[in-house]
Amino acid sequence: MKEIIRSIVEDNTTKKGKVFDYFIQVLIMLSLISFSVETLPNNSPHVVKFLEYFEIFCIIIFSAEYILRILVSKRPLSYIFSFYGIIDLLAILPFYLKGTLDFRAIRAFRIFRVFRTLKLIRYNRALHRFHIAAKIVKEEIILFFIVTGILIFLSAAGIYFFENEAQPKIFASVFHSLWWAIVTLTTVGYGDVYPITVGGKIFTFFVLLIGVGVVTVPAGLVATSLSKAREIEEEERIK
Repeated sequence: MKEIIRSIVEDNTTKKGKVFDYFIQVLIMLSLISFSVETLPNNSPHVVKFLEYFEIFCIIIFSAEYILRILVSKRPLSYIFSFYGIIDLLAILPFYLKGTLDFRAIRAFRIFRVFRTLKLIRYNRALHRFHIAAKIVKEEIILFFIVTGILIFLSAAGIYFFENEAQPKIFASVFHSLWWAIVTLTTVGYGDVYPITVGGKIFTFFVLLIGVGVVTVPAGLVATSLSKAREIEEEERIK
């Protein structure tokens, strides 16, 4: 029986496995739509009641799926603390917290329901490649964020040096200058904060040039890792 359940829950190459996968995918999408509808103002009592019943139905299915995956897993603890295990738990956790504790702060946990979106990664090959790619390029991404953080700080300190005297309220400190550094390095440029001195404008020019590289580096890393992820999937399929 355990092997039969495992073939349905974990193997999407079988007919029953595909049906199970599609069913969960559709339910995830419907639950996210339901979550969004809940946020609409002036929902009628009938709609509110229907959404409550539907949420209970979703929780029953997702909870059963979570328990089954633990039971059929060859290494239950590895699944529980894995990426997918944590996401599966976050998908159902808000309901149980709300049901057992009556604190207003617990309502904040409802936002974890949006993590059901990430459950879709398990059931879609293309999305699954992103998970594989993230593992491949993890160290490079961490290094990228560290370097980006350094660049943001240096940019904030630089623009503060040039603009503090000319705009003491806007660039009052390095911390106040961080917003400008972020929107400039990411090449968003909202225009709500901008330099007015010659030195500040020249400095901004160089920051913008660096920002172009900051935006393109992760795109290149992801593209390379996705290509590698496809090769890994092909090798697994052959095996």
